Amino acid sequence: MDEHIFDKVQEVDMQKTMENYYIDYAMSVIASRALPDVRDGLKPVQRRILYSMIELNNGPDKPHRKCARIVGDTMGKYHPHGDSSIYEALVKLAQDFNTRYPLVDGHGNFGSVDGDGAAAMRYTEARLSKISMEMTRDLNKDTVDFIPNFDETEKEPTVLPSRYPNLLCNGTSGIAVGMATNIPPHNLREVIGAVVKMIDNKVEEDRDTTIEEILDIVKGPDFPTGGTIIGKLGIEEAYRTGRAKIKVRAVTNIEPMNNGKNRIVVTELPYMVNKAKLIEKIAELVRDKKIDGITDLRDESDREGMRIAIELRRDVNPNIVLNQLYKHTQLQDTFGVIMLALVDNQPKVLNLYDMLKYYLLHQEEVVTRRTKFDLNKAEERAHILEGLMIALDNIDRVISIIRGSANVQIAKESLIAEFALSEAQAQAIVDMRLRALTGLERSKLEAELKELHEKIKEYKAILADKKLLLGVIKNEISEIADKYGDDRRTSIGYDEYDISMEDLIPDEPCVIARTNLGYVKRMTPDNFKSQHRGGKGIKGMQTIDDDYIKDLFMTTSHHVLTFFTNTGRAYKLKAYEIPEASRTSRGTAIINLLQLAPGETITAVVPVKIDTLQDTDYLFMATKKGIVKKTPVKEFANIRKTGIQAINLREDDELIEVKLTDDQAEILMVTMLGQCIRFKETDVRPTGRSAMGVIGMSLMDEDEVVGVQVSTQGDTMLIVSENGMGKRTDIDEYTVQHRGGKGVKCYKITEKTGNVVGAKAVDDSREVMLITTEGIIIRLQCSDISNLGRITSGVKLINLDEGIKVATIAKVRKQPADEDGKDAEGFEEDTDKTVESED
Repeated sequence: MDEHIFDKVQEVDMQKTMENYYIDYAMSVIASRALPDVRDGLKPVQRRILYSMIELNNGPDKPHRKCARIVGDTMGKYHPHGDSSIYEALVKLAQDFNTRYPLVDGHGNFGSVDGDGAAAMRYTEARLSKISMEMTRDLNKDTVDFIPNFDETEKEPTVLPSRYPNLLCNGTSGIAVGMATNIPPHNLREVIGAVVKMIDNKVEEDRDTTIEEILDIVKGPDFPTGGTIIGKLGIEEAYRTGRAKIKVRAVTNIEPMNNGKNRIVVTELPYMVNKAKLIEKIAELVRDKKIDGITDLRDESDREGMRIAIELRRDVNPNIVLNQLYKHTQLQDTFGVIMLALVDNQPKVLNLYDMLKYYLLHQEEVVTRRTKFDLNKAEERAHILEGLMIALDNIDRVISIIRGSANVQIAKESLIAEFALSEAQAQAIVDMRLRALTGLERSKLEAELKELHEKIKEYKAILADKKLLLGVIKNEISEIADKYGDDRRTSIGYDEYDISMEDLIPDEPCVIARTNLGYVKRMTPDNFKSQHRGGKGIKGMQTIDDDYIKDLFMTTSHHVLTFFTNTGRAYKLKAYEIPEASRTSRGTAIINLLQLAPGETITAVVPVKIDTLQDTDYLFMATKKGIVKKTPVKEFANIRKTGIQAINLREDDELIEVKLTDDQAEILMVTMLGQCIRFKETDVRPTGRSAMGVIGMSLMDEDEVVGVQVSTQGDTMLIVSENGMGKRTDIDEYTVQHRGGKGVKCYKITEKTGNVVGAKAVDDSREVMLITTEGIIIRLQCSDISNLGRITSGVKLINLDEGIKVATIAKVRKQPADEDGKDAEGFEEDTDKTVESED
């Protein structure tokens, strides 16, 4: 064997060698493959794809090109890796369910939310999207550094100018070695709003921006697929520390079906959830009997949008099934935020402020370099024009010098010597065409020179003053927000375990409306203005057939609303948890908010401020058949999600009314056939939640109770009939009796009036709302309504078209808070469903 072979063998420490090789590999993956740059938010492969497309002149105003051509150019010139990885990156940039603001405009099959892959690159075509032109704008003005490519035959940019904050707007995910990044996408308007705020604070107050100011503008991630983020704790932690977990939930709606069944309809999914696999998982859970009650499962998605229909059995609670789906499937998912990016080629976990700060520093450098480039170009052109102007002023001498010169070089030297010109100016003069001697051309040159001097002055001012520079960035970035900005797709919902949510929601007056078929919504009080008696009213809600507004009352957004159902159960909800809606919209089905049993409907709602309750506060309940019951409010302090029993009822009876009282009042009960009884509240002894109650009023056959009022709610009783007639009668005309009697006549019923639909205790300062079966609302001053005797029919309160009747009445009045502070909002939330502040 040749002894020289052993001379070439080197002994090495295997451990150290592996360490060195692995560190080299790790650093390559970290810095040159898996992580985005904080300045433009792109990984090297993405940056190279966009730059290749720019070089191919493949912009949004040009025809689409085959993806194979784009991939081939990228791989051959800049990215010496596999074509499949380049194509995969290109596809992701084009998928609108993957990228919030797609940088590539794809043509052909680019995959779907069901997990279908894109077609092969030989079939698909692409070009740059309009917004990606903002990523590469000013690239040819020396705004960024260029480096040689892998074989030093081409130049490629180290970073793109990125005229908007792409890292936050589109987000990114990547797994490097020993670290990973997962930055969620955000709304363009919000992110640019935060950058503008940082610029304003710097320019106007010469100070840095606090993270709190940014949190006021950037509400949270904004995923391309929509969905709902549950709570704000995760968002705030992510923005302050750079790491957190955010719970994202699908947008679902529970729709009643014609056959008495319900269906859960899913219209938006959490980010990165595969729809086909989700449906498969739900079917698997039903098959394995882990979820009971689902009878049918369909994917009804089409071009209009996503729609997954989950039909339920008639006897199951849809909310319970929905909660099981949240628990066992990706209808509720967790997005783990790791805001890690390369800063000066080093990986760093950044908070929201840091990301925006580094982006703004990048923009300062881009605009500075662009301004210097433009200034140099302007000065060079002005220099040439100044030489041409000298030549035009001495044109005869210039012509004689050129004619008398043996060649161009001698002519140039003679011109330089005679007029003290530079080489460039002399060259421009000898290149000058004869048409430049015309008067029009001369005036054009003078105008151009004047314009250049103004530009040079402007560029020098920008370079000399950082505040002017920031102003330029602000104007340009604001234009991008106006041009490409859109509304949020991801809403931010409430998390019952997130204590901070309530602190972020202002405690302000609101109007809650609930329909007979169980739709509910929250509105601002200024939607409704007073009208005079006999008016036509305004549209209060877009109702469906046979539906009308049943409850309409004022409260504040932090009050706990206790809902009582016809079956005698109680549920609770914070007022702000009811979605806000416009005056004419239908609202949200109550079964989306409360876990109601099949056939269970809301019959009363009581707004309560828990911290102001006394031991003497009671909930007074009344049923359709005249049964009454009084229970301390404290027994309803802790209501489970599934509700609690408030009263036990007979089979043919229903709970119709609940009042918050203080044990000092008198109760008035009014029936459909015009009878009324008045008795002391103390006649009814307090009983526990599970008790049945006692007889409050003896009813005639076919009669039922339609209204229960407390005497302290007003000094007159307003009674309204179904045909829009009504009147007020002094409460003193109703003699106090013992409970259990038949009462006295309180309304004269005729064919013209129809039966009684409602009764409210009011005074002259009150206003009432009458709601018709068509959803029309009229708001009246009680002082406009005649005060008449007990056995009368009253006057017309609302003009009704044929076939339309008054469905219900509600009362509302604003009033300053009383001394004990029960209503610190400066108004009284007394409709018929809350305690009076003066009681």
